[in-house]
Amino acid sequence: MKKLLVVVLAIVYNVGFAQPDRWQQRISYNIDVKMNVATNRFNGIEKIDYFNNSPDTLHRVFFHTYWNAFQPNSSMDARSRELGNVILGTDKNGKEVRDWDPRVKDRILNLKPDEIGYQKVAYVNMNGKSQTLKEHETILEVVLDRPILPKSKVSFDVSFEAQVPLQVRRSGRDNIQGVRYSMAQWYPKMVEYDYQGWNANPYIAREFYGVWGDYSVKINIDNSYLVAASGTLQNANQIGFGYEETGVKVIRPSGNTLTWNFVAQNVHDFVWAADPNYAMIKRQVKNGPLLYIVYKNVDSFREPFQKLADTVELAYPIMAKAFGPYPYKNYTFIQGGDGGMEYPMATLIKDAGIGTAIHEWMHSWYQGMLGTNESLYPWMDEGFTTYAAERVTARLRQKKTFEQEGSYRSYYNLVKSGFAEPMTTHADHYSTNYAYSQNAYSKGAVFMAQLGYITGEKVRDQILQEYYRRWRFKHPNPNDFVRIAEKESGMELDWYKEYWVNTTKTIDYAIDSLWEENGKTNIRVRRKGEMPMPIDVQLTFKDSSKENHYIPLSLMYGQKPAEDSISRTVHEEWRWTHPTYTFTTGRKIFDLKVVEIDPSERLADIDKRNNLLNIKW
Repeated sequence: MKKLLVVVLAIVYNVGFAQPDRWQQRISYNIDVKMNVATNRFNGIEKIDYFNNSPDTLHRVFFHTYWNAFQPNSSMDARSRELGNVILGTDKNGKEVRDWDPRVKDRILNLKPDEIGYQKVAYVNMNGKSQTLKEHETILEVVLDRPILPKSKVSFDVSFEAQVPLQVRRSGRDNIQGVRYSMAQWYPKMVEYDYQGWNANPYIAREFYGVWGDYSVKINIDNSYLVAASGTLQNANQIGFGYEETGVKVIRPSGNTLTWNFVAQNVHDFVWAADPNYAMIKRQVKNGPLLYIVYKNVDSFREPFQKLADTVELAYPIMAKAFGPYPYKNYTFIQGGDGGMEYPMATLIKDAGIGTAIHEWMHSWYQGMLGTNESLYPWMDEGFTTYAAERVTARLRQKKTFEQEGSYRSYYNLVKSGFAEPMTTHADHYSTNYAYSQNAYSKGAVFMAQLGYITGEKVRDQILQEYYRRWRFKHPNPNDFVRIAEKESGMELDWYKEYWVNTTKTIDYAIDSLWEENGKTNIRVRRKGEMPMPIDVQLTFKDSSKENHYIPLSLMYGQKPAEDSISRTVHEEWRWTHPTYTFTTGRKIFDLKVVEIDPSERLADIDKRNNLLNIKW
């Protein structure tokens, strides 16, 4: 009996723990900084509680020191100038088009000593004892005197000083709109350790990944500056500037500086910005967050940012219904930076562009809450966000045409350019800025829109909701998303990821031929591209009646539901090994007027000229 019990327990243990919830590290930051607005420098102290929830013993840890990238001949500088030598083609005037990131170009090379950025860490103490530091430009390695054991907690004290760089990329001072401080990537940030190990990515150009945790940040700065930030201001009634509760008389502390205390919980980063000429608009969204819109208080910005406030308030119900509710108390749109850049509970936006603002807020879902490793899977962040933003913006504008037509067009241009690379490429290791941008944003958005073609729109929306429910705050990877999609759709979808993400193979289907036999019409479709897909074909007849014909792909082991009221015939699956497929309609050939592959345009077919046959008998 004892032997039987041991065997049963072993079976239960193995089954129960074969696919456990993925462990992840946890962190708590308490940061105090004192900003000198005359020198553009500040000193800071971080007190960090770090929870090693992994099964591994850690003998070293790493910190990001991002601002060391803003120095002449840094890795960011060298890489930017190298890609600027790549010729993408010529413009309509015959002038060479180079692969610059126009925001960076060679600006870092030309920074003067008082314009560069740096983050100098004076010491890192663990549990009160000094640790050995090794600098690797934008990565600080900390060699521990004692290892961090699995399932244990340690405390770090970090002392650092920094100089705010002249604004080049995302963060910095004195941007083109005159915002004094855009404070992104501003503190030594602990590198994420996950099931793949340390993710100590140097700051070359893009993307970010962080440990979920809680932040309490105190910012001491000249009392003429309004500060906007991630999190919620704790001492609003002593600070004022519009943050105070209605009816409260603000009595500020004496002295030339104020200390702002922001708290953010369950986030993986923290941003702030400050300017002596900021203004604020507040909007409480019904059944949603309190919105702060913070902008430079000059004539040219007042009306556009007022319109922005009106629009984002209208956008939230669309966002919440399609993608899930926003879980935090507030969200802040901050004028600053060099375009649009997302952070938990806040974004930096250069101006009041509605499309940019919606895109950055949607990052609260696909970066802020889901927190995918953007360096490895930027298309899951930027692509899903682009898809969502296009969808929300289209609904706001009551757009009647295909919502993702811009992303599809950009993807087709990438294919034609010859610069395409697999979406598995690390964000910093693309051969061109162009390929990165089109893959991460456009091809990533097409992935989601085209998934609606494969599974049906309603099922795809169920997938999005379940993805949000199941993987919030858990750093999902592509397989995690695909497994959700498979469970919700009842299809096998690994083939879709493998073709669309892991390769540059393209889709191209064509109407090959049609002929009548025994009073019925045969239609043959040809796969000319290398990527197989399920196929929708719509037949229109002279009497204006229509038929839908659906051909599932053999790799799917399933079929999508009918999506409209037009009569649909489901045919036998198309084996992916076969280049042609023939199906039959009971109507005579001379009744046919139009044969069209995918009238919805969701199939990312690179040559649609052979998708439509208009018959003139």
